[in-house]
Amino acid sequence: MTDQPPLLRLENITRNFGAIEALRGVSFDISRGEVVALLGDNGAGKSTLVKIIAGGLEATSGRMLFDGEERKFYSPAEAKAAGIETVYQDLSLCTNVDVVANFFMGREIVKHYFGIPVLQEKAMFEAVDKALANAGTHIPSLRTNVEHLSGGQRQAIELNRFVHWGGKLVLLDEPFAALGVEQTRRGLGMIQRGATRGVGVVVITHIMAQAFQDGDRMVVIRQGKVAGDVARGQTSPDEVISMMTGEALIGRAQEARSQA
Repeated sequence: MTDQPPLLRLENITRNFGAIEALRGVSFDISRGEVVALLGDNGAGKSTLVKIIAGGLEATSGRMLFDGEERKFYSPAEAKAAGIETVYQDLSLCTNVDVVANFFMGREIVKHYFGIPVLQEKAMFEAVDKALANAGTHIPSLRTNVEHLSGGQRQAIELNRFVHWGGKLVLLDEPFAALGVEQTRRGLGMIQRGATRGVGVVVITHIMAQAFQDGDRMVVIRQGKVAGDVARGQTSPDEVISMMTGEALIGRAQEARSQA
């Protein structure tokens, strides 16, 4: 066992929108190299929670510790600088430029000659080629504009870019909803490779098979609260669905009344 603190710790996170309580005291941990499947019905509060972690929303109360320090991110840029990345279904790539340009977006290698900045395209190309090769990702030409790539290839660029730049926690919001079977398989493989390198992964999905294929733990959000937090080997899809719908809670309440 290690005394290393969790990569992310959420303590009693709440979020109100006027009189509406979107989150009502959410608490759980994510360890380094762990894949957590975040599950819940529509409106359960998953997206609100992800936005708080990623700096898109501020919690009404509670606290968040990231990498051993209490943190509060006021923008996605702050969260990204700390090592937290969110990958949405529609991704965040610029489709009208090539793979290399997307990989180095905002981090271009430049040398100055007589005060004139010159883009180091060869060095950037070689760095991207090596990063993708190490991750087992094959794209025929790195000079291809992203608009001509498949959904799986685009996702591979974004995930590999995150890992390459020292990302510590990645939040994947319904990442495979628009992908085919083979692209999904490759995407799941990339998640596992990231986890083996110590990256914490949160996968938000409605597809139970994907959650159980890839998640080390299932965290279920229901009506703004944690309804379940259990290791994959200690639960089942049916039990998770019961947590999502509240049937497990109802069943326990009925059992308690019968024993009273």
